[in-house]
Amino acid sequence: MHTISTERVPIFVWGESADDATLQQTRNLANLPFAFHHVALMPDAHVGYGMPIGGVLATLGQVIPHAVGLDIGCGVRAWPTDVPAAEVRSRRDEVLGQVQRDVPQGFDWHRASQAHRTDLFREAPDIPVLSAELAKAERQVGSLGGGNHFIELQTDPDGMAWAMIHSGSRNVGKQIAEHYDRLARDVNRRESSPVPPEWGLAHLGIDTSEGAEYLAAMGWCLRFARESRRLMAEAVQQALDRLFPGVRPRAHTDIHHNYAAIETHFGEEVVVHRKGAVRARGTVLVPGSMGTASYVCTGLANPDAFESCSHGAGRVMGRKAALRALPRERVLADLEARDVRLMKTKKGDVAEEAPQAYKDIEEVMLWQRDLVEPRVRLTPFAVLKG
Repeated sequence: MHTISTERVPIFVWGESADDATLQQTRNLANLPFAFHHVALMPDAHVGYGMPIGGVLATLGQVIPHAVGLDIGCGVRAWPTDVPAAEVRSRRDEVLGQVQRDVPQGFDWHRASQAHRTDLFREAPDIPVLSAELAKAERQVGSLGGGNHFIELQTDPDGMAWAMIHSGSRNVGKQIAEHYDRLARDVNRRESSPVPPEWGLAHLGIDTSEGAEYLAAMGWCLRFARESRRLMAEAVQQALDRLFPGVRPRAHTDIHHNYAAIETHFGEEVVVHRKGAVRARGTVLVPGSMGTASYVCTGLANPDAFESCSHGAGRVMGRKAALRALPRERVLADLEARDVRLMKTKKGDVAEEAPQAYKDIEEVMLWQRDLVEPRVRLTPFAVLKG
């Protein structure tokens, strides 16, 4: 870790120096009048909207919708099965094929409401912008989405199969994020906030009705994302059970990496924003890119990182740049050489998620060895993408 000390509060950086755009966004964070103590930049950091993905910001009494992100509650769920990976590998097409039929991907939704499968919708807060999205959300819960979201089958060093799911809050999180960012911009303009609007960091006081409402809506989106991963995990388990009767899931881990939480750090109660970062306490998950290893870790709760760690490998190419630089055939051949079976309905955009578009997960893990302790290294052999 190295320190940048030229701004209002210091910036603690894990990993190699970030690109100029990422560093500029981080400097903006460090110069916010309500930024607390320092800003932390994880080793997978790359440029986002307003705040870098892989950034951790603590604030005094303020919440920033774009420091949480559009995909509120995006996260990862993983669990070991009691089936040898070699057996699952031999029937991976059947497993993924069944999951692909049962779990909508990309822009697809379930044909009917899934509200009967969860208490989530009965417990939604009475917030107009959220209420307007619930009918759609009832059909989107338990669906994968697209982009970097995936369902993956993996093997551990003992030769046992694991499953991992990466997904978020679908459209409902995006609608909440954009609504409260617009509201925050109006409030900031009316109250003459010193934060330049072009920074994309419009903010709300958590002691205001608007700020409290955002936190409540955000909290529900976190639940939506977690319940969505749970329902997809049920589909994966059912697919495994059809082929390997009696298979039983073991204890799972489920973590968010796009959220804000009120926590105590350095003796102060603050709002910690983790945008593409994980709270590194207890068991945490650090997924790799498509076709590369993922890690189950113990978080070391390093106070200098606000008890955080990276959420994955982190991009080195934007999606459009990856499409230009990486021919589809090359990406598919690379996955075949790694013996990773890809199931994806439309492969035209597969280069967006190629391993070459991401940082090396092994290097990221080395950079954050004071943030997490690796426990299990998982190597993929099958992946379903939207």
